[in-house]
Amino acid sequence: MSSSVSELKERHAAAIETVNSLRERLKQKRQQLLDVDVAGYSRSQGRAPVSFGPTDLVCCRTLQGHAGKVYSLDWTSERNRIVSASQDGRLIVWNALTSQKTHAIKLPCAWVMTCAFSPTGQSVACGGLDSVCSIFNLNSPTDKDGNLPVSRMLSGHKGYVSCCQYVPDEDTHLITSSGDQTCVLWDITTGLRTSVFGGEFQSGHTADVLSVSISGSNSRMFVSGSCDSTARLWDTRVASRAVRTFHGHEGDVNTVKFFPDGNRFGTGSDDGTCRLFDIRTGHQLQVYYQQHGENEIPHVTSIAFSISGRLLFAGYSNGDCYVWDTLLAKVGHHSGRIGSYHLPFPLQVVLNLGSLQNSHEGRITCLGLSADGSALCTGSWDTNLKELITVMKLKVCQYISVDAQFDSLQNNAGVIQSKLARFGLLEGTGGCSESLGSERLVNLLLNLRFWLTSFCCFLLP
Repeated sequence: MSSSVSELKERHAAAIETVNSLRERLKQKRQQLLDVDVAGYSRSQGRAPVSFGPTDLVCCRTLQGHAGKVYSLDWTSERNRIVSASQDGRLIVWNALTSQKTHAIKLPCAWVMTCAFSPTGQSVACGGLDSVCSIFNLNSPTDKDGNLPVSRMLSGHKGYVSCCQYVPDEDTHLITSSGDQTCVLWDITTGLRTSVFGGEFQSGHTADVLSVSISGSNSRMFVSGSCDSTARLWDTRVASRAVRTFHGHEGDVNTVKFFPDGNRFGTGSDDGTCRLFDIRTGHQLQVYYQQHGENEIPHVTSIAFSISGRLLFAGYSNGDCYVWDTLLAKVGHHSGRIGSYHLPFPLQVVLNLGSLQNSHEGRITCLGLSADGSALCTGSWDTNLKELITVMKLKVCQYISVDAQFDSLQNNAGVIQSKLARFGLLEGTGGCSESLGSERLVNLLLNLRFWLTSFCCFLLP
């Protein structure tokens, strides 16, 4: 008996060694294929970077009302409401157009970490250190103390609930991530777990899962980020194993977000970098990093893409909020290596929103873009939320410039086609193409919208 056990241990150790050897060979092969990244190739083709100034994003209003650090926020699909979660133990639903509070929900557990709107905007979900995801129906009557009752409690996680997101176009299903190293797909109607991703399965995460993002183009696919420094792609139909594991970060992956077309996703990490991955090839397409002092590496806490995907908004632990050009970062002052990743040329952010007037005074913990792409909201440890509106130059960039860039790359032949196929850019970004007449119309409308919004900002509190 003892000999058979020892034999099994030897075979197990040999198998692990073989797997590690194959994994290393695969990593080396991938590195050989990645002879250039998206920004390097785009620069070699003479593509112009996005450029805009501080006046292209205006802080329209500050949402004040929380008495503790703001940890999470989410927009409704109509763009007119925001829900935020704070250390003060409350969810607040805001009218994003007037700054007025429509609901102030006292939570069963004050230690909330995440919140989300349902697709119809009729319900909100939240979770935290109580390991429960609580659902509130905003149309329910309040109790005798004026509090909105919990309509459903989703219990089953063995660790804190770090993130929750409703499945697009469904108010009956949502996905949560947890400190128990798993993600769970829930049926809200029954309150039961439909599928558990990770945990006892070896292809799952090996540390706390911190964030999830569901593909807008295929709601069966979602990506998760973890303290094990990896991101993993999952198919809700196959819970037993991850579709693919993405390596590259050298710290906790705090945030993940799908690219608008659903073929790529972005990540943000404690190593101070944002990265762009392709879900079809598994390749890392680009790294976005701003150099700081040797002992100053601010963590990336939250990210969001513009509607076209040309811009990446990233919040940092030092209060900065960078706007990156995902296709082609401008030349800056840093070149060299980021950990084990070599930068082929210098990088610089397009704009740091943290340097603008009336910016946050503490760590930025969350940010989100409205469904129509016209407004960005950020939340911070300073207990406030700030809503920024986009004006003409940025708006046109979102809808037009990125498609022109990708389309011009697509229309070339030969080596250009092969390069784009490698990066998965042959299918465009999912934005809208505009004719010259349409572009002029958009410019006219955006000019009008900018002046009207600016005028309203002076009138509203």
